[in-house]
Amino acid sequence: MAISLRLSRGGAKKRPYYRVVVANSRSPRDGKYLEQVGIYNPLLPKGDEGRVKLNEDRVRYWLGVGAQPTDRVARFLDAAGIKERAATSNPKKGEPGEKAKERAEEKAAKLAEAEEAAKAATEAPAAEEAAEAEAPAAEEAAAEEQAEG
Repeated sequence: MAISLRLSRGGAKKRPYYRVVVANSRSPRDGKYLEQVGIYNPLLPKGDEGRVKLNEDRVRYWLGVGAQPTDRVARFLDAAGIKERAATSNPKKGEPGEKAKERAEEKAAKLAEAEEAAKAATEAPAAEEAAEAEAPAAEEAAAEEQAEG
């Protein structure tokens, strides 16, 4: 029989309260268990000593006979100094997802287009001013040609 140290949920709707139990790994989460070895109240602040309470002697016994803690219970045991947990590494933790990357690329493309439009808008008035400066000279030349002709 595979034995695990895991959380069994209790409490009311949106008011969770967990028991740390020793159970057959094949039994349901809130089903029959062999022994309750602690409690976990996630509603209490993280620094509160009543947030996680463990019966250290019984936990050590069950670990000694081969019980495997779940990830969350392993964190509690590590914090209590009962069983050291190896640090995990997730290199993709801070990386955004695919959709977020697509949105960022689209935003960057729109920003680049806006910058190009702004450059074109600043260059266009300069070209218009130059054209306006050339236009009176061209009109004068055309008027002179008509007067001569």
